[in-house]
Amino acid sequence: MSVATTRRAQVFILIATILASSMVFIDGTVVNIALPVIQTDLHANAIDMQWVVNAYSLFLAALMLVGGSLGDHYGRRLMFVIGTLVFAASSAWCGFAPDVHHLIAARGVQGVGSALMTPESLAIISACFEGAARGRAIGLWSSFSALTTALGPALGGFIVQYASWRWVFFINIPFAIGVLASVAAGVPESRDTEREHHLDWVGSALATLGLGGITYGLITAGETGLRDPWVAGSIIGGIAILIAFVVYEGRAKNPMMPLWLFKSPTFSGSNLLTFLLYAALSGAIFFVPFDLIQARHYPPSAAGVSILPFVILMVTLSPWAGGLVANYGSKLPLVVGPTIAAIGFALFAITSSVANYWESIFLSFLVTGLGMAVTVAPLTTTVLESADEGHVGLASAINNAISRAAGLFAVAALSLVVIDVFGSRLSASIAAMPVAPDVRAHISAQMAPQRTQLAAAQPPRDLSAPLHAELADDIIKSYVAGFRVAMLIAAGLALCSALIALFFIPARPGKTDVARPT
Repeated sequence: MSVATTRRAQVFILIATILASSMVFIDGTVVNIALPVIQTDLHANAIDMQWVVNAYSLFLAALMLVGGSLGDHYGRRLMFVIGTLVFAASSAWCGFAPDVHHLIAARGVQGVGSALMTPESLAIISACFEGAARGRAIGLWSSFSALTTALGPALGGFIVQYASWRWVFFINIPFAIGVLASVAAGVPESRDTEREHHLDWVGSALATLGLGGITYGLITAGETGLRDPWVAGSIIGGIAILIAFVVYEGRAKNPMMPLWLFKSPTFSGSNLLTFLLYAALSGAIFFVPFDLIQARHYPPSAAGVSILPFVILMVTLSPWAGGLVANYGSKLPLVVGPTIAAIGFALFAITSSVANYWESIFLSFLVTGLGMAVTVAPLTTTVLESADEGHVGLASAINNAISRAAGLFAVAALSLVVIDVFGSRLSASIAAMPVAPDVRAHISAQMAPQRTQLAAAQPPRDLSAPLHAELADDIIKSYVAGFRVAMLIAAGLALCSALIALFFIPARPGKTDVARPT
């Protein structure tokens, strides 16, 4: 339902929604660059860094659909303001965090704020603009969102290097003040009065517990192993709860994720493709800053700039890629794009020992960025076209939540693989050292607790200089071995997503492919 607004109010609406989205997009890109520095500064390990990322992703993925429903029910402006306040307060908590446990807790609260705020940006624009004006407003919002996404990695790198990683979170505060001031100046309240809304709290709780259980199990397994009773119980329990979530959603009167949407082969196929491809992307991107800063010894500013080829290609080619569906249908770009991305992920593995930036990092990001640019806009278009007009927003929200859940699982699962490869490779290197057995035993005992530190692990200080240097080199080589395996797995996931497109996405979806309520 549209809300009558003045031109002045529309200006403040655009300012508020653009600033809010910029805050979220910048935060999403700069935090990864800061992770290696945060790990060192807070004396944390790789498992802690997974939680810094996944605590945010968990609540965002599980609560995003509820966040949109809350806005429709209680008022989009109200939920937008509450989300902004929660996001800003938790960002300050992140910045002042005295240890990694406070940081993880604050990141979880930040995810709740984002889940309340993010769905309302476009909802407010859609409610307050009509016709061609709505299209121009969304285009302007998208352009600024793309710009802030492009600037995020470089900005984050410079902030981390020349100020502090804490300012990566503090920069959200002035954005939030601008959002709240703009809302107060002219953003009207709106809600959906044409439909009766019932909030699916049970579904939301089941989704959060299920995703959280599996994530906790996978992350903890990196330290205790998959056979640990708590790990096995957490993973099995999480899977059981997610099954219960699906069963409940199929029977609920007003589910947050209506299962009838998945009766469309196009909708189901495109969401499975989304899960696999974004698992590959999120899992890979998590490890790249550690490779750049800890293994290749790039300063944070250079690490941030190194990612620009990927982001620039995504931003500049997305408008062109959006027209591919009209010209070639859905199947071709959704097969070609993930295949190119898979080659890019494989290049990260192949060139992991190449020192030259242009022949390794630049080339890998260039190919990966091209593949993702070819894919993202056609994938979004395909998802939206697979639902009837009255449920396009819901279809988009579900697809967004699935991409977040994919990243949640991928970071945890690939980290488990990297930690295992790192530990095995380092143990083999220590066993092959030409030193006395008691020295070898001493080194093994000192390095065993540092297995989850990955490339940040430090050789014992009492070693001779040559032996210290040799072990330090073995630590980096062991991490690179794990990094290489993770990138090859990401390449495999991307190829699987291309196969999903080949077999499940029609060349040109027709009316029979559109999901409608039953």
